[in-house]
Amino acid sequence: MPTAPRPQTLPAWQRLSALTTTLPPLRELLKDAGREQLQLSAAGVTLDYSRQAVNEAVLEQLWALADARDVMSQAQAMFRGEHINLTEDRAALHVALRGSEALNPPWGAAIAQQVQVELTRFTQFAERVRGRGLSGFQDTPITDIVNLGIGGSDLGPRLCTEALAPWARAQPAGVNVHFVSNLDAWSLHSTLAALNPARTAFVVQSKSFTTPETLLLAASARRWLQDGGCPPDRQARHLIAVTARADLAQAAGYAQDHIFQLWDWVGGRYSIWSAIGLPVAIALGAAGFRELLAGAHAMDRHFLTAPPPRNLPLMLALLGVWNINFMGSPTHAVAPYAFALARLPAYLQQLEMESNGKRTHRDGGAVAFTTAPIVWGGLGIDGQHAYYQLLHQGRHRVALDFIGVHTDPTPLPLAPEHHRTVLNNLMAQSQALAEGRDETTTRQRLMSQGLDAESAQRLAPHRTYPGNTPSNLLWLQALTPSTLGALIAMYEHKVFCQAALWDICAFDQWGVELGKTLLQSLAPSTSS
Repeated sequence: MPTAPRPQTLPAWQRLSALTTTLPPLRELLKDAGREQLQLSAAGVTLDYSRQAVNEAVLEQLWALADARDVMSQAQAMFRGEHINLTEDRAALHVALRGSEALNPPWGAAIAQQVQVELTRFTQFAERVRGRGLSGFQDTPITDIVNLGIGGSDLGPRLCTEALAPWARAQPAGVNVHFVSNLDAWSLHSTLAALNPARTAFVVQSKSFTTPETLLLAASARRWLQDGGCPPDRQARHLIAVTARADLAQAAGYAQDHIFQLWDWVGGRYSIWSAIGLPVAIALGAAGFRELLAGAHAMDRHFLTAPPPRNLPLMLALLGVWNINFMGSPTHAVAPYAFALARLPAYLQQLEMESNGKRTHRDGGAVAFTTAPIVWGGLGIDGQHAYYQLLHQGRHRVALDFIGVHTDPTPLPLAPEHHRTVLNNLMAQSQALAEGRDETTTRQRLMSQGLDAESAQRLAPHRTYPGNTPSNLLWLQALTPSTLGALIAMYEHKVFCQAALWDICAFDQWGVELGKTLLQSLAPSTSS
């Protein structure tokens, strides 16, 4: 493969480097009345980036960088199904999973047909389970589904199921959905202890059907069924597989009509839209799952058609590159101010760090700059009494995504007051982190509160906040399957754009594979 020009050699990259020396601090930038125009909306998601340390000169060069790296042409190649996963010689067509009903899809009619057939199969199966039409070994209805999977087979389904639980409660009751990913035996035991083997089924999720952690969990689940009285010839009633290796699942005793298909062009961390989303379809119903897909597809359409200055995922990516590579922020915190989104930071850790935690360019040459940020975070309200101290006064420069939802359906009498206070906290923290408070203002404030000049002088350094912390405010009008689908797709496309900007491969994960290889050399594998 010929060596491409390195991103850091491009004129736009070099101009961005120069702009860091002349950029005013955020508290000065925020005085510009035009900052309120720094907002973008798409598919039910609004981005307010007015608290990013950017001005018009920076934005122009960021757009120039995207143009020089031909980001949108690379995106079109992904949508066409070209083998952009270079090291595995595969397409990365997760977008086809949520848009195959489109006319003339760029990935072609054959893939669109495959996707629709499998989507119909597993959503119809989900409805059967929800309707208590799946029976266990005692011919009683299955009431509990336990998802066994790790990584992309757990993080996405668990995020969507938990995030949309308030929405799902407004729908007709189905069955209970549980998740176990950790190999620690207590994780499985604590879930199964309250369940009835005769009424419990397991969804075993593994693309390769060789994932050691998942297969050991599945083996323990089968032993639990056996110890609960399930005859070996009836265990298949309780076992469901989602895999790209149907042959291995069938050889392990899974019934053909309980096996749902993945394809090699779907990466694990991008697979929630496929049959990996079966637990979500069971929790939400087929209509709710299709609404999740529709929201993601709406974001796809926006991403492919919006010009760079109005392109929400591309803008997120460019702001991230600006913070990571030019403003000295190698760490990125995600702070949802909605309890239902508590799992989002963990989901984004895998999406961003597994995709873009790379040290080589696509041609194999060494990368000379930082790629993926260290992604972390947690619920914003809780974080204010924990890690926000470091954000306000620590030496690390951390960029943030604040995520808020305008409406809250919680039926408690005082819910509106709770929600108003939550959103006020979000706004106050984002503004305080951006503006900070200098030592002179702090000293004056302390004296206005009655301290003498000497005490105010002594305490002022401890009560001063440097500010200049960049953040995005991401807003959903309401948390629904559609808006959650759009939010997740937005982050997927952000990660794709950053990989394109950095000239790295986003769709392999050889670091993860090394650990699997070493494990196989240490202990025999456990089959289900």
